[in-house]
Amino acid sequence: MRIHLIAIGGSAMHNFALALNHSGHKVSGSDDQIFEPSRGRLEKAGLLPDSDGWHPETLNKKIDVVILGMHARKDNPELAKAHELGLSVQSYPEFLFNATKEKKRVVVGGSHGKTTITSMVLHVLKALGRQADYMVGAQLDGFDRMLELNQENDLAVIEGDEYLSSPIDSRSKFLHYKPHIAIVTGISWDHINVFPTEESYLNTFRAFIETLEQGATLVYCSEDSQLVQLIEEAEMKRPDIHFTPYNTPSSIPGNGSSEITYSDNTTTASKLVGAHNFQNLAGARALCTSLSIPTADFDKSIEGFTGAARRLEVALDRPGQNFTVYRDFAHAPSKLKATQSGVVGSFPKRKVTAVFELHTFSSLNKDFLPQYAHSMDAVDKAIVFYDPQVIEHKRLPAISIEDVKKAFAREDLEVITNIKSLETRLQSIDKNNHCLLMMSSGRFGGANIS
Repeated sequence: MRIHLIAIGGSAMHNFALALNHSGHKVSGSDDQIFEPSRGRLEKAGLLPDSDGWHPETLNKKIDVVILGMHARKDNPELAKAHELGLSVQSYPEFLFNATKEKKRVVVGGSHGKTTITSMVLHVLKALGRQADYMVGAQLDGFDRMLELNQENDLAVIEGDEYLSSPIDSRSKFLHYKPHIAIVTGISWDHINVFPTEESYLNTFRAFIETLEQGATLVYCSEDSQLVQLIEEAEMKRPDIHFTPYNTPSSIPGNGSSEITYSDNTTTASKLVGAHNFQNLAGARALCTSLSIPTADFDKSIEGFTGAARRLEVALDRPGQNFTVYRDFAHAPSKLKATQSGVVGSFPKRKVTAVFELHTFSSLNKDFLPQYAHSMDAVDKAIVFYDPQVIEHKRLPAISIEDVKKAFAREDLEVITNIKSLETRLQSIDKNNHCLLMMSSGRFGGANIS
């Protein structure tokens, strides 16, 4: 097939380009700005556009499919040209479903833990020699790309995002996938620009459950009250679905690893950090059980799993000083709480300083900010960073340092709005018996955090 990707430079989109090219399709693409690592990876594969920008003149009727990325706008000139030519225009989740519609589909959904659980399942499948198509939101050790599509595979494991499918498709991505097996990790209101009320956010998860195939299995976290309520509703509407609960296993911190005990009284060791990661382990374990993988095989295979990129990733470790720097993708209030409590619980003898960047549309929205109340209470020192220029770029009303302090409801909260000031503050942190936790879906404005 000839496939053209509008906004090829995105994290997911450039991985689609690489995977489709690897599968033998003829791939082209465009974008008005492409950053690393996308640029280097596309260039190495011979897929980097000759120049930045949109070039509608390059589209013609020989193109079989146009995949539209979220970075493009509704008035994109290439999109207009594609419509003029009558070409098939699909969002990447729509394309992904079409590519896997003859396979057993496993979809990982929820407000948190999606990437980690998807990564765990893929790690186990690979360790057991089972091939699968996949889509995951981070680069994994031992995997060339974040996406794999192979006609010979009969299984697809997909991270199911609830965000918009494309600029012209306002449905949540995961509503396209129609899973045979799914997991919902928990529900915590996010993406206020798409879901202006908590109820509208809950509704997209209700819709997701409705999309499950007849006789599907739905694994869910039994400790999330909102999710349990949705499951109770779904049990009435969808008696054909097999509902499988899981919960957080008990854990005992050790020297470099923790002892984990699941609800079936099986005990194992894990080098992962935090109760939320142990909860993710239990979810992945239940998901693999639904794939007929024995728990003993899961427990043995998962031993070598060290985590997904930017999910409590160790950025710097100085064992001699008991000083560790973690990077984490956390940005929603529930994710902040879980990540911080995980680090604090795993290092009870260390001080913990947490730095959080307000970067997403929701986190920089003055109306949503109060959702962060007490979300940084678990750590010894709490710092919030935001860049006023990012707020301007997102065309949001300005927020003040006082707005942030009031929203987080922590009197000693430090708020920093300047990159150099952030770097200076990070350098002042004690490097002995200390953990530094850097949480953001962005890059802290390019600040040096090492």
